Formats: sequence, C-alpha cells, structure tokens
Amino acid sequence: MALGALPSAIGKMIVGWGAVLAGVGVGTGLLLSAIVAPLISSLLYGIRPIDAEVFIAVPLILIAVVLLASYIPARRAARVNPIIALRES
Repeated sequence: MALGALPSAIGKMIVGWGAVLAGVGVGTGLLLSAIVAPLISSLLYGIRPIDAEVFIAVPLILIAVVLLASYIPARRAARVNPIIALRES
C-alpha cells in the first residue's frame, strides 16, 4: 500500500494465494484418494471406496475453510497503515 496498492488488491492477493494453495492441496488429495481407495476397499465394511457425496462435500468444506482462514489475515493486512509498517521494518 505504501507503493500505491489498493487495500482491495492486497486482500485479493492474499485470498488468491490461499485459494491456489487450497486448490493444489484438494486436487492432490482427491487424486491420491482415488488411487488409494480401491486398494483399501477390503478394509471398508459397508462403505463404497469411492463415495461421490464425500468426494464433493469434503473438498468444498475444505476450500470454504481455507478462504475464510485467508480472508481474516487479508482484512487485517489491508487495514495496516503503510507509514507505521515502513517505520517498523
């Protein structure tokens, strides 16, 4: 912000990086779980190894949590006075 960035741009940048990390993590987790699920199907009793509801609901919940967890620090970072931040560094 000291160089002219708008507070909304700071917030979008922080939340955007959180969303990218969440997307990579969720994508990797879905891929690995789809690979491992048939291997552990003999250990599951009465449960399908690949359950579509779970494969949809869990990533959506994780992404929502990550976006909320990214939004809170982004809001705080956007409120920082640039003069005070420059003096502290």
